[in-house]
Amino acid sequence: MYTRHASYLDGFKVTTLAESQGEVVGYKSVEILVEGTNAYGWFKGEKGAHRLVRLSPFNANNKRQTTFAGVDVIPILDDETIKDVDIPDKELEITTMRSGGKGGQNVNKVETGVRIKHIPSGIAVKCTQERSQGMNKQLALQRLKAQLVAIAQEEKLSNINAIRGDVVEASWGAQIRNYVLQPYKMVKDARSAYETSDVDGVFDGGKALEEFIGAYLRWKRGEEEKLREEQENCV
Repeated sequence: MYTRHASYLDGFKVTTLAESQGEVVGYKSVEILVEGTNAYGWFKGEKGAHRLVRLSPFNANNKRQTTFAGVDVIPILDDETIKDVDIPDKELEITTMRSGGKGGQNVNKVETGVRIKHIPSGIAVKCTQERSQGMNKQLALQRLKAQLVAIAQEEKLSNINAIRGDVVEASWGAQIRNYVLQPYKMVKDARSAYETSDVDGVFDGGKALEEFIGAYLRWKRGEEEKLREEQENCV
């Protein structure tokens, strides 16, 4: 959906960096890079849990079932922005894994993939796109720092040490959007309350998804204006 949407937007380029195939069909995880003017600003509202209700192809009785997908959005910041970000080693949990997929003989035999978790916040970044563990570790650390800086800026925090527990939880009660295919067709955003019956149009990533993202950004701006007015009235 997001790959199609990035291709739909003018001046945007999308590249698949890593993917992990599902055991039967689909994917366990996919990492894509979207490049374009204000790409992070446009997509950042998609961060969160997305709930899908459909007739499961894995259920012999063809019953309606619910599944979740966790979406994370990380900005790519330049080295100048993150150069002063210092994370103590004791706050990092680093694990390695086999990358899998294409990329040469070493990929499936050597643990070149790296996952770095920032223990205080619970935020984790995985990198498997390069063929060496050292390069993947460096990229993962850069992405982790970029994400922490972005969160600190958005939440107006003085430093990244104030970030606690900012994780994407894919579960009940945490969803930002619901995609219902059975017994009726509807997509509804839990924040802006915008909805449509054009489920296929949303999944195709074109105008229908653009309307959802635009509705969220307008809702977000309205919430920020309300908060600013409340703060001004309290002064």
